[in-house]
Amino acid sequence: MPPGADGSPRIQDTIRQDIIFGRLSPGMRITEASLAERYGISRVPVREALRALEAEGFVDSRPYAGSTVSEIPVDEADDLFAVRAVVEAATARRAAGHAARQLGTGVPDGTWWEARRTIAGILDAGDAAVAAGDLHLLPDLNVRFHLGVAALAGSPSLTALLRQLAGKIEWLYAADVESRGKDSWSEHRRIMAAVDAGETARAAELMEAHVRQSRSGYLSRFGSSRD
Repeated sequence: MPPGADGSPRIQDTIRQDIIFGRLSPGMRITEASLAERYGISRVPVREALRALEAEGFVDSRPYAGSTVSEIPVDEADDLFAVRAVVEAATARRAAGHAARQLGTGVPDGTWWEARRTIAGILDAGDAAVAAGDLHLLPDLNVRFHLGVAALAGSPSLTALLRQLAGKIEWLYAADVESRGKDSWSEHRRIMAAVDAGETARAAELMEAHVRQSRSGYLSRFGSSRD
């Protein structure tokens, strides 16, 4: 059977989303059988998905005690935001530099244009969600925006780092979206304006400030910084 043919990656994403948005609540006991019934699949892909989600920190498993949904990682939030600030400032800086080179040629390559069009669509979708009050749509769009900036940077290494953080970022964002969602989303267009202008230092500065604002807001409501 080829990798992924049993549906494990897809069900892993589904379970992760249900945890992020509270459909599977923190501390809830989950079993292979109950999840297989819930999603209408066999237990084999569920088993693989739970192993992967445990490695990601979304599920706690103990011998003879079974599995439970992890608590939102408030105690890790400060560190996650600190790492994210460094990684994302670097992606914004590289994305702005890449944009300057692409636009300077007069004929940007198709891959760059496709990535930029994708971001434009994400920004429009987020603006529409804010206008309609559909803030629950913003966590997924937020992750897609930040991964889009990483794609514009043209750095596989930075993109891989950001993907490793993406699930936890979405989890923290979803927990705070009602408080900071609108303000946070509006900051994205200012970041992209700096990227499009090729302003490397400005793009990095705005992105780092964006992450640090999210950090301050989150920690003020859910936990204390160790600073």
